[in-house]
Amino acid sequence: MTIEIEPSEKFQNKYCVKSARLKKWNYSSEGAYFITICLKNCEYFFGEIVNGKMQLSRIGIVVDKYWREIPKHFPSVILDEYIIMPNHVHGIIMINHNNNSHRDVAVRRDVAVQRLYRERPKNYKMSMISPKSQSLSAIIRSYKSICTKTINKMQNQIFFAWQSRFYDRIIRDDNELNRIREYIFINPSNWMKDCNNPENLLI
Repeated sequence: MTIEIEPSEKFQNKYCVKSARLKKWNYSSEGAYFITICLKNCEYFFGEIVNGKMQLSRIGIVVDKYWREIPKHFPSVILDEYIIMPNHVHGIIMINHNNNSHRDVAVRRDVAVQRLYRERPKNYKMSMISPKSQSLSAIIRSYKSICTKTINKMQNQIFFAWQSRFYDRIIRDDNELNRIREYIFINPSNWMKDCNNPENLLI
């Protein structure tokens, strides 16, 4: 199973993953998005891979906690598959503005995403320059901010920082959704081949 991800840049450069953002897509629109957020300089803070399984550090537990809490602050968000890796986060975020309850989300998310595909506008709308309150950028910015503030308070001897950008991919259909779910699920077991593993980045 293969997911096409934009190629990595060199480890010394600012970003490990290039953006695939569509310039004319309104990122507050309903839809399903595959998100990757990397740490600055691809540093290891979130834990380590042991026997193909991710073992979270204290910092990794914080990052995991706040990811799961995103729907509390953004009611339009439904979370799908995600994984915290040693130096980055993969996750699927669904934006559904009619989502007023998060009961049985795991059961309803397939139905929700199918409806989003049917109702996706045929014509892209120009996004505003500043992130909208319920936009994907606003969601990720808020998540990164609370993680950074919390972690830097609990760790006096380190400086924790994210890369300033993040990777996103608009998920087009159910087949792609299921491929990306599998990619996320098996990501720890593929760590030795992962493009975000500094050992695999060109120097």
